[in-house]
Amino acid sequence: MAGAQLQAASDSLAQPGRTALERVALVVALLFMAALPVSIAASQILLTLAIGCWIGILFANGERPRAPRFFLPLLAYTLLTMVSVAASLDPSASLVDSKEVLLFLVVPVVYRLVRGQAGATAAIVIISAGAASAVFGVVQYGIFGYDDLQQRPPGFMGHYMTYSGLLMLMVVLATARLLFDARDRAWTGLVLPALAVALVTTFTRGAWIGACAGVGLLLAMKNVRLLAVLPILVIIVVAAAPAGIADRIDSIFDRRDPTSRDRLAMARAGVMIIADHPLAGVGPDMVQRVYPEYRGPDAVNENNPHLHNVPLQIAAERGLPALAAWLWFVAAVLRELAARFRQPESRAAAAAGLGAMASMLTAGLFEYNFGDSEFLMLLLVLVTLPAANVGSDGDR
Repeated sequence: MAGAQLQAASDSLAQPGRTALERVALVVALLFMAALPVSIAASQILLTLAIGCWIGILFANGERPRAPRFFLPLLAYTLLTMVSVAASLDPSASLVDSKEVLLFLVVPVVYRLVRGQAGATAAIVIISAGAASAVFGVVQYGIFGYDDLQQRPPGFMGHYMTYSGLLMLMVVLATARLLFDARDRAWTGLVLPALAVALVTTFTRGAWIGACAGVGLLLAMKNVRLLAVLPILVIIVVAAAPAGIADRIDSIFDRRDPTSRDRLAMARAGVMIIADHPLAGVGPDMVQRVYPEYRGPDAVNENNPHLHNVPLQIAAERGLPALAAWLWFVAAVLRELAARFRQPESRAAAAAGLGAMASMLTAGLFEYNFGDSEFLMLLLVLVTLPAANVGSDGDR
């Protein structure tokens, strides 16, 4: 099934220069990645263990922490988040909500623990776990009645939005492997349709559009003429989709759709919040508290937990300097991945990272996916693996 990658993992674990602690750490890191589409509790426990192993390796070997250059803007973003917490309408609540910045440690942990041959194994582990999640989601849709907007398949996740975001990234990862990695494509080719079908059954338009953006970018990177395949695939999906899903696809272009109208209202409210709180925002998790004050008469919902738009949400709750740090992170990641894409040994992994970023940025116009812990962890894994595959050049 994935014999070449499993053999690569075995070879990596058996590498003479790898200590027993490093072998354990690699296994824990791979288990963490496998848990991402399956259980938030298990993935966070395993991430904590991986962080412990990483710290132990640093002390045992006398190493200093290393990370790709794009980790620096994440540190800046963390600092500006703490400034926003201090200036928040409710600092204690904002501090609790800001704990996701600890997940940025995924970057140096993956960079140190999942090197060389283990990178390809990590991709197979993620895709395989995603396949299990996809099958479960399709069963939820087809058998257990999770087949309309009131009850959508959540897979193993607590919310369908998280599930659809993870599926979007895994569709992009599988596509990148098929297009740019010649090794053992059979399993990836078998799993990709399941991931795509599961994504369609979530009824989540932002994730659909994000997946199209990521896959479209990968097709263009391989050969711009392959872009002709994308509309054909979309037409096939529309033609074969059940009535409920087809109606949901049609609603993408319906300006009267209440969800679309409410997102426009949220955007207008977000601009006003930013104008009143440009430097530090209202504080993490505070947008929902102030939203009724800025809600316009055209809004559909009386309140919203966030603004369903990554740049707007960051600027409104953390301020324009934090938004600038996030944009710096995006630019630094894209620059890093573009450089890795030109290197044969990291080409497939870098393609997956670029596709993941395109998906995140596109879907992030409709959903605050950067604030979703499970989604953020998987995104950081995918953009870090290309640098981990090559080694220490480009360290911070």
